[in-house]
Amino acid sequence: MAIVWPCAVSVDAYAAAGRKVEIPVVACPDCEEELGPWSGYWRFVREAGRCVRVFVPRGRCRACGTTHALLPGFAVRNRLDVVETIGTVLEAVESGPGGVRPAARAALVPHTTARGWVRAFAANARRLAVGFCALAVELGGEVASTGKSTVGGAIGATKAAWRAATGLPGWLAVGRWRFCASVCGGSLLAANTNSPYLVVGRRRFMPPVP
Repeated sequence: MAIVWPCAVSVDAYAAAGRKVEIPVVACPDCEEELGPWSGYWRFVREAGRCVRVFVPRGRCRACGTTHALLPGFAVRNRLDVVETIGTVLEAVESGPGGVRPAARAALVPHTTARGWVRAFAANARRLAVGFCALAVELGGEVASTGKSTVGGAIGATKAAWRAATGLPGWLAVGRWRFCASVCGGSLLAANTNSPYLVVGRRRFMPPVP
C-alpha cells in the first residue's frame, strides 16, 4: 500500500536529497502504530517536461509488520507526471475553450497522456466531489459549488477543501494539488472505494511539521 505524505519541498530539492530524504513520522493506516524505515526504491517523476529520478522510502509497521511505500505529495500512483502538472491540465480542459491538445502542449506532456488523465479523473469525479465536499465541511469550510459538470464539481470541491485546510498549521506550504494527493493517497486518477472524507476521518493523513 502507498501512503502519500504532504511534502512541501520542490521536486529538485527532494531528488537532490537522494536516499537521505527526510520524511516526518508516519503512522500505519491499519493499526496506527509508527512506521520504521524499511529500504525503498527509485522511480522517475516528470515536471515541466523534464524527468527526475527520486527515491521513495518504504516504512514497516513495528506492530503488524506491514510495509508501505511513502510517496512524496507531488507523486501520483502509477503516473509519471507530478500532481501539479496533472491538476493544471485538468483545470485547463475544464475551464478553457481549447480542449485537451492545447492544455497538453502548454504542460509539455503528450496529448494521449493528458487525455488519459481527463478520462480517469472524470470516472472518479463523483467520488472525489462527495469526498472533498464532506472534507471541506469537516474542516469548517463552506459547501463547494457543484459546477457546470461532474468534473467541474470535483475540482470545485478540492478548492473548497483546500481553502478550509489552509487554516490548519503547515498545509499552506504544501499547495492545493499536493494536499489533494495526500488526502486521497494519490488516487485522484485511480479507482478507490474509500472517499477522501473517510481517509481523513480515520486520521490517514498527517499534517506537516511546521
